[in-house]
Amino acid sequence: MRKIVLFIASSLDGYIARVNGDIDWLFTDQNYGYTKFLDSIDTVFMGRKTYEQVLTFGEYPYQEKKSYVFTKNLDFSASYDVKVVTDLDTFVNDFRLLDGKNIWLVGGSLLIRDFLNNNLVSEIIISVHPIILGEGIPLFANPNTTALQLTGCQTYSSGLVQLSYDVTA
Repeated sequence: MRKIVLFIASSLDGYIARVNGDIDWLFTDQNYGYTKFLDSIDTVFMGRKTYEQVLTFGEYPYQEKKSYVFTKNLDFSASYDVKVVTDLDTFVNDFRLLDGKNIWLVGGSLLIRDFLNNNLVSEIIISVHPIILGEGIPLFANPNTTALQLTGCQTYSSGLVQLSYDVTA
């Protein structure tokens, strides 16, 4: 069965973006394992708000990958050959059985919560940036208790710390 991996950046106080969705605080001075991770996946899953935010960055960055946007809005349509999914449970359980590489759970926090609450996440890789935002969009929006096993910790000269966990329950 294919693994779903949450690969995401967070401020030290647990935010993935500013209140308005801006991620101007993210470090871009190094690769931080992004290219290696991108090579390990062939599919991206993201929520509608994350998808809409990604579109403001310029050209769609995941054109080489299969992309799926999860939404409860039945009238939502996507561009860039992105598929829209409205039934999370059935779709994800069936999709994980297909041949392929790992699947990247891009975000946002509500979709992360739904995936965690349905025991769909296999691994979490969080790049913690040494900044306190004070407010913003939280990484975790009231998920159920989820047990994790630390599998790696990488530190960088910038102060960024990348933590890797297997989801154990």
